Amino acid sequence: MNRIEKLLDESGLLLTKVAMDAGVTKYDLYNYIEENKYERVAHGMYVAPDAWEDENYIISLRCPKAVISHDEALYYYGLVDREPYKHTITIYTGYGTARLIKDGIKVYTVKKELLDVGKTEVISSFGHKIPMYNLERTICDLIRSRSSFEIQDFQTALKSYLKKKDKDLNLLMEYAKLFHIDKRLREYMEVLL
Repeated sequence: MNRIEKLLDESGLLLTKVAMDAGVTKYDLYNYIEENKYERVAHGMYVAPDAWEDENYIISLRCPKAVISHDEALYYYGLVDREPYKHTITIYTGYGTARLIKDGIKVYTVKKELLDVGKTEVISSFGHKIPMYNLERTICDLIRSRSSFEIQDFQTALKSYLKKKDKDLNLLMEYAKLFHIDKRLREYMEVLL
């Protein structure tokens, strides 16, 4: 095993920064990438040809301040059964999102002070820790962005949340007040309960 192979993470991802920090020259690194047919998945990130890409993990490395949210979180928590067409993140207003959007990522923005509300770490299906909003923040995002969801998915997600044993309605109301959707949330809950 050569010294570059030792720098790969368990999923076959090679980061230019990690290689440079370990003293690998750019010439040796790019030679290795070309010889081994690594695929460039983002700036400074290459994946082995036989590896499965953990796209949410790659997004979290590309944009460390971002949080996996909305469609992705709904699917992760089992509130909808259809896998999202696009990866979805939330980042603070003012962050440069043009490249992310160009790469097909759905981006929502919030005030900087609200970005970490409900943020947690979950384990992706590939075994990586990724930042994602908790159940209650995900429901608040669903209600705040209801026009971007199909009505059937919207209703299914709310009903599925209410059936969950690990839901926290007090925390949900606390978040709803922060996002100024508490009145709307109560209306939906009255209809569904």
